Amino acid sequence: MPGQRLFQPNPPPDRSLLPESVLDFNVSLDTRNVLSSDELAAIRQFRKAADYIAAAMIFLKDNALVERDIVPDDIKPRLLGHWGTCPGLALVYAHLNRLVSKTGIDALYVIGPGHGAPAILASLWLENSLANFYPKYSRDKEGLSTLIASFSTPGGFPSHVNAETPGSIHEGGELGYALGVAYGAVMDKPDLVCAVIVGDGEAETGPTATAWHGSKYIDPAESGAVLPIVHVNGFKISERTIYGTMDDEELTALFTGYGYQVRIVEDLENIDQDLAASMDWALSEIRKIQKAARSGDPIVKPRWPVLILRTPKGWSGPKELHGEYIEGSYKSHQVPLPNAKTDQLEREMLQSWLRSYNPKELFGSDGVPNSSILSVIPKEECKRLGMREEAYRAYTPLDVPDWRKFVVRKGTLQSCMQVTGELLDAVAQQNPHSFRVFSPDELVSNKLDAVLRHSGRNFQWDVASRASGGRVIEILSEHTCQGMLQGYTLTGRTGLFPSYEAFLGIVDTMMVQYAKFVKTAAEVPWRHPMGSLNYVETRVGTDGTGVDTREHNGFSHQNPAFIGAVLNLKPQSARVYLPPDANCFLSTMAHCLRAKNYVNLMVGSKHPSPVWLTPEEADQHCIAGASIWKFASTEEGLTPDVVLVGIGVEVTFEVIAAAALLRKEIPALRVRVVNVTDLMILGPHGSHPHALSGGGFDSLFTPRKPVIFNYHGYAAELKGLLFGRPNLDRMTINGYAEEGTTTSPFMMQLLNGTSRYDLAAQAVRASAMHNPRVEIDAHQTVSRVLHLAEKDKGYILKHGADPADTFDVPRFE
Repeated sequence: MPGQRLFQPNPPPDRSLLPESVLDFNVSLDTRNVLSSDELAAIRQFRKAADYIAAAMIFLKDNALVERDIVPDDIKPRLLGHWGTCPGLALVYAHLNRLVSKTGIDALYVIGPGHGAPAILASLWLENSLANFYPKYSRDKEGLSTLIASFSTPGGFPSHVNAETPGSIHEGGELGYALGVAYGAVMDKPDLVCAVIVGDGEAETGPTATAWHGSKYIDPAESGAVLPIVHVNGFKISERTIYGTMDDEELTALFTGYGYQVRIVEDLENIDQDLAASMDWALSEIRKIQKAARSGDPIVKPRWPVLILRTPKGWSGPKELHGEYIEGSYKSHQVPLPNAKTDQLEREMLQSWLRSYNPKELFGSDGVPNSSILSVIPKEECKRLGMREEAYRAYTPLDVPDWRKFVVRKGTLQSCMQVTGELLDAVAQQNPHSFRVFSPDELVSNKLDAVLRHSGRNFQWDVASRASGGRVIEILSEHTCQGMLQGYTLTGRTGLFPSYEAFLGIVDTMMVQYAKFVKTAAEVPWRHPMGSLNYVETRVGTDGTGVDTREHNGFSHQNPAFIGAVLNLKPQSARVYLPPDANCFLSTMAHCLRAKNYVNLMVGSKHPSPVWLTPEEADQHCIAGASIWKFASTEEGLTPDVVLVGIGVEVTFEVIAAAALLRKEIPALRVRVVNVTDLMILGPHGSHPHALSGGGFDSLFTPRKPVIFNYHGYAAELKGLLFGRPNLDRMTINGYAEEGTTTSPFMMQLLNGTSRYDLAAQAVRASAMHNPRVEIDAHQTVSRVLHLAEKDKGYILKHGADPADTFDVPRFE
C-alpha cells in the first residue's frame, strides 16, 4: 500500500558512473545533415516569415508587406510589444512543427516569456490556426494586414499570450509559472508532450526555480512528458540575466543537479541542424523513459531531457543605433526602434530591417505563405499547436459521489476536514485519471489524509510512493502547487489545493492571473468551459471543542487575507464559502468539484467542532447561502432586538455561545442568530450572481435592527462587501485583528475581539437603544459580561489553558 513505509533511504549513486568533468553530462550529438536541404530551407523560411510578421506587428498599422517605402502614417501611434524574445520563440515553434509532422506526437507549447505574443501569433497565422478561430485573420494578404494593424490596439490581440491566443493554457502577464503549468498539464495525459520555453529572465524567479523539481512528480507510466527549453538570450529589461552570465559548465552542473540530461544548443551558424538533432534526441529519451515504465520495468530516477538554447537577444533585428548595440543587448528587449514614427533614421532602419526578410519571397503578392513555409506545418489540423483540444475543449466532469453518504450526526463533534477527507477519498477512487490534490506538505496536518487511504502520494523519487498512481502531489512550494493545479485544470481535469490560510497568500497573484485567463476565456466563444480552481484553507490555533489545540505557531499561521484576494476578482469568477460544520462542508465541496469556470475558496476548521445541522438542513442552508438558526434564537428569531451573524466555524461557535449567554444574563433581549456560508450573498443586489435582493437581505438581517457580524477574516473585507447596502451604520463587524500568538484557542478570540463576551456586550449596548427592558439593566449586564471575560483571561494566563467548560456546546431548552 502506498505510504506504508515511513522511511527508506535512497541508494547512493554509483560513483564509477560519474564523469571526470561535469561537461561530460552535456549530451554530445552529431548535428550534420539531420535536416535535408529542403527541410532546412523550409524551416528557415518559416522562421523568417514569423520574425517578419512579429516585427511588423509591433510597428505597422498599414503597408503590411512593405510594398512601398514606409512613411510616418504607416507606423502605429503607440509602439507596444516585446521583440527581443520573439526570434527564439519562433525558432522553437518551427522545430516543434517539424517534430510533430515527423513523429505525429501530441504537443502543447507553453510560453514562459509571455510578452512574446507577436512570435506566437505570427506562427499561429502561418499554420492557419488563427483563421480557424478568427476568420478575419485569414491566411492571405487581407488577413495578414488585419493581424498586423490590430496587434496591441483596442480590439486587437494584447502584447502577451492570453486566453484569446489559440493553443495557450497560460496567462503570460506575469513571469515564473510556465514550467509548473506545463508539469500539471501532462499529468494523466500519457500521450502529451508539453514543450515549455523558459526565458532566462523568468528563470530568476522563485516559482521557476522550484518548478524544476516538477519532473520528480511525473510518473512516465501514467503521464506525458515536459520538454523544458531554457532560452538564454542573456538580457532582461535593462540588465544581464543570471543564466546569461553562466558558462556551459555551470549551467550543465545546475541542471544535472536538478536531475536532468542537458543538451546545450548554441551553434548559431547551424542552429536549425543543432536544434533539430537536439529535439530528436529529447523525444527519443522521453520515449525511452516512458517505454520502460509502461513495460513494467521503470527507470529509477529517470533523467528527463532539458535543452539550453543560446541565441542573441533580438536576433535578426537592428544591430546598432546611435552607437549602441541593439541585437544581443537589452536594447532589443521591447521596441528596438522606439522613435521610428518621428525619426527618419529609425524609420529607414525599420524599413531596411523588415525588407531584409524578403517578404515578397515569403508571401507573394496575395499574402499567402509560400509552399516551402507551408510544408513545415503539420498536415493534420488537430495536430497543430494552435488547434490542440487539450487547450480549449478538454473538460471532463468529475464523477462526484453523493456527499450524503459521508454525513455525520447532528449534535456530535466532528472535524470538517476529516469528514471531507472521506469524500475526497471516494472522489479519487472514482476519478483515477482526472482528479488530483496539490498540497504543500499539509495534507495530514489538515486532517485530509483519508484521501491517501486508497491512493497515495505521487513522488517518483521516493521509493515508497513511486509508480503507484497516487493522486496527491505534495511539494513544499505553494507556487509549484498552484502552477501544476492551473495546468491540470486548464487541460480539462479538476484539482484541489488545501493549505493553511497564512500561506495561500503566497499564490495571490498567480490566482489572480488565472482568474484573468478564465474571465477572458469566458468571452472567447470558441473556448469551452473548464473546471474550477478549488482551494481549501484552514486556520490553526482555534477551535470549538474543549480540546486544547494550542499551536506553537498559531499567530504565524493565521492570515485570512486570501479571502480578500478572491473577493477582488470579477464577480463571475469569485466564490467564497465558509461552511459552519462538517455536513455543510461536504455539501460545499461536492458543489465546488462539479462547478465550472470559478475560483472557489472553501474556509474551514481542521479541528473537531459541533455539527449544527442535519444533512437535510445543511443542504437547504448551503443552497440558500445563509439562514436564520432558529434553535439558537429567541422565539425562533421573530422580532429581534439584535441580529448576531456568524461567518466561519470558530466565530460561529462564539455567536452561539453569545446567544446562550444573553439568554441567561438578560432574558429581555431578543436575539436572532444568522449563519452565512456563502459570503457572496452579502454584496448589494446585482453586484454578484449570488447577491441577495434587498428583500432577501432584510428578511435575514431585518431592515433597521442592529446587526453584529462575527467574521473569520478581516473586518475591512466585509465592510467592502456590504458597501452599497442601506443603513450600514447599524452594522458592527468583528474580525481577525492580527492578535495572539502561542496561546489558548479561546484567548485568540478574546484578543481579536470575536469572543462571546465581546458579542454579548455589543448586543446589549445596541439593543438598549430601542428596548427599554434591556436598557434598564444594560450597564449592569455589560459589566457582568466583561468581568467574566477578565476572569477567563486570568485563568488562561495562570493555567495555560482555557477553562474546562469553555467549549461545551450551548443548550437552548
